[in-house]
Amino acid sequence: MAALLSVNAVSKRFGGIVALDDVTLTVQEGEIYGLIGPNGAGKTTLFNCMTGLYGVSRGEIMLDGKPIHNRKPHLIVEQGFARTFQNIRLFANMTALENVLVGRHVRTRAGVFGAVLRDADTRAEEAASRERARALLDFVGLANKGRTLAGHLAYGEQRRLEIARALATEPRLLALDEPVAGMNPAERRQMAELFLRLRAQGVTLLLIEHDVKLVMGLCDRVAVLDYGRKIAEGTPGAVRSDPAVIAAYLGTEAAA
Repeated sequence: MAALLSVNAVSKRFGGIVALDDVTLTVQEGEIYGLIGPNGAGKTTLFNCMTGLYGVSRGEIMLDGKPIHNRKPHLIVEQGFARTFQNIRLFANMTALENVLVGRHVRTRAGVFGAVLRDADTRAEEAASRERARALLDFVGLANKGRTLAGHLAYGEQRRLEIARALATEPRLLALDEPVAGMNPAERRQMAELFLRLRAQGVTLLLIEHDVKLVMGLCDRVAVLDYGRKIAEGTPGAVRSDPAVIAAYLGTEAAA
């Protein structure tokens, strides 16, 4: 497998606080890569640096061999890197279908004039976007929720809708920030199945998650952050038995 994402010696400082300290990792195309660590370890900060919400203080981030560090978020999305958020960020007063259509914006060509003039090309593009949005709702298990306001969906449905909206950008790499947080066991199993179907569709996944059991059972490789530094990286089995990981995060029971 080829490296799709490369994080090379990345550091991020907020004044005198070092949130990330010389972090290096690679995500291979076609894999599910997990990122774990205690609260405050720097996981979401790293996601934010990868996706353009934060600039890096030092180092570089490459997507498919092209630099994306310190770029605007929408330009990174256009390059094929989408994300979801730890706190759900849907448009609550828009329907599920409309939320997914928002994600299609980066893949459409009609501008202001097309929207005003409503020419044949614009109408065809809008029809294709709606068809794609409905297909994505079906893919995540929300086929019958297209007309429902996002704010009226159950919590687990909102999580899946956010994934559908991210998929509407046609990403090669999808970063998921605690996607099963707050879910019951049945919902977590459904999400794990969705992630496997996404990989089968050719989407590479980068996953932050506190559910260690899910990460270890799902991911091909796992990296562990602690106080902004990477302390381990490897297969789930290797990471689970790493003494530094056990001491920092997993605890003695995890090694049993």
